[in-house]
Amino acid sequence: MPESIFIFDFGANEEAAQQARHKIDAWKQGFRLGNKMLLKFERSNSEGATEEESAKEPRKAARGKAASNKSAAAKTDAEKPNSSNIRLLVRLAFSDHEKLSHQRWLERIPAEEPFKSARGQMIRTGDPEFPETADLFDSLD
Repeated sequence: MPESIFIFDFGANEEAAQQARHKIDAWKQGFRLGNKMLLKFERSNSEGATEEESAKEPRKAARGKAASNKSAAAKTDAEKPNSSNIRLLVRLAFSDHEKLSHQRWLERIPAEEPFKSARGQMIRTGDPEFPETADLFDSLD
């Protein structure tokens, strides 16, 4: 079974990563791909805080302020350096008789808009780093 894993590094651009997720979900539904195309997010913070803690802090600050101060709170949050790194892993797992479909998706995904802006890497089954990447993909939720 030919498998490929795309790794797209969106950096700190959460909006582009979510657009990519919506695009993949639309393809899965529209083309009835099911488990042939799976995606998972890998998020890492360089400060050592978990992503849940860092996501809750701006929400608490925004809730505690009045409506007139919300724009000031947004400015201070925007001025902070965002140290989270978002990577999107997409696994294509087509059966042996679907080689043409597999090849078309390999060409189509990096050419679409939300994926063009991200730094992408494709890892195929025969590549030396494929087992490590497949283990990483399986370990993510």
